[in-house]
Amino acid sequence: MALRMWASSTANALKLSSSTSKSHLLPAFSISRCFSSVLEGLKYATSHEWVKHDGSVATIGITDHAQDHLGEVVFVELPEEKSSVSKEKNFGAVESVKATSEILSPISGEVIEVNTKLTDSPGLINSSPYEDGWMIKVKPSNPAELETLMGSKEYTKFCEEEDAAH
Repeated sequence: MALRMWASSTANALKLSSSTSKSHLLPAFSISRCFSSVLEGLKYATSHEWVKHDGSVATIGITDHAQDHLGEVVFVELPEEKSSVSKEKNFGAVESVKATSEILSPISGEVIEVNTKLTDSPGLINSSPYEDGWMIKVKPSNPAELETLMGSKEYTKFCEEEDAAH
């Protein structure tokens, strides 16, 4: 209960709201029982990547849950612009003080933009996984793949079950 009260007071101090967000990238914010943030309006893969689909562009990054388990991110390897990514295939890597992990693409498509800020500031993935820590923007080649991903409620439940199993 004390942790929940701390999370609530921290959210208030940071002016986080459960119904609105001032960011152009982010929809509504919510906190799951495992205290990793999960955002409504995004799609989630079981490998802990998120997708925000906006028109013909899909922004991809790793979830707050993933960065929390990785620990401090010290290096990011991302693909080149105009390269292709395939659903559930490796497109890069995240190195933390704990381990190096592959990043799997939740959808297929052409990389149209890479977040070059991550080269000099990989810690943005820890401090802002859904905003400044996004990784790539993709033009989806098969938009139907988005429908195979989880919504926020399903992903929250998935994380809780996964954490309980460990």
